[in-house]
Amino acid sequence: MSVLEIRDLHVSVDTEQGAKQILRGVNLTIKQGETHAIMGPNGSGKSTLAYAIAGHPKYHVTSGSIVLDGEDLTQATVDARARAGLFLAMQYPVEIPGVTVTNFLRTAKTAIDGSAPPIRTWVKDVRTSMENLRMDKAFAERNVNEGFSGGEKKRNEILQLELLKPQFAVLDETDSGLDVDALKIVSEGVNRAKENTGLGVLLITHYNRILRYITPDFVHVFVAGQVVESGGPELAVQLENDGYDTYVAASAAAAEAIASAEAADAAAGVVASPAVNA
Repeated sequence: MSVLEIRDLHVSVDTEQGAKQILRGVNLTIKQGETHAIMGPNGSGKSTLAYAIAGHPKYHVTSGSIVLDGEDLTQATVDARARAGLFLAMQYPVEIPGVTVTNFLRTAKTAIDGSAPPIRTWVKDVRTSMENLRMDKAFAERNVNEGFSGGEKKRNEILQLELLKPQFAVLDETDSGLDVDALKIVSEGVNRAKENTGLGVLLITHYNRILRYITPDFVHVFVAGQVVESGGPELAVQLENDGYDTYVAASAAAAEAIASAEAADAAAGVVASPAVNA
């Protein structure tokens, strides 16, 4: 069974004011076939986690590791992570002028597998996936995401997911901007991928609505760059009803206590421990 392990992950991002620490010790273990939902308020670091797992160069792992089936991918390039079996469905899919969906998909599949897929079976697979996602066949010859609506862009992300067949997928707010019909179609695509390949899913969302169609095995509350609580699907319902205020208040109190301890140590000329700095 494949396993993706996020171990004590600390990540900073470059800003105009310098490096800013975003993730502060994230621990997650996702096994093949499992769905883990990450929920939290804006600015809590959820997308930072997604980009760090995918290997975005703007995000720097300052400590901790990302390990897939025993292989440490913490410093691996984006393409190496993709070949190892990681996939990111972006919150804001980008347009790629001059590159058709057909060429993009076949080039990506060839790069990941190391050889080009047989034309006959590949064309059939693409056609079947597009039909399942209710995508007009004309989209195959359009440039990637160029002129696509928000829902069409998200369907195109799931089309890639179905055809590239990764071991683990990070879905960064795939439900944002989708109406009810599109949400159902996208969710069906994720569930098909899970059923057909045993896909492991890390699903980042603000809302419980997508979790009505993609049932999570675990729900994690993410605040201030950390997982502050974990539970089952019932936790998502609780968060929708009660919000994140309790968790945010507790995190703020902890941050204030740490800041006070650091200030006291500085005043006394004591060097703070790495645990406090973390």
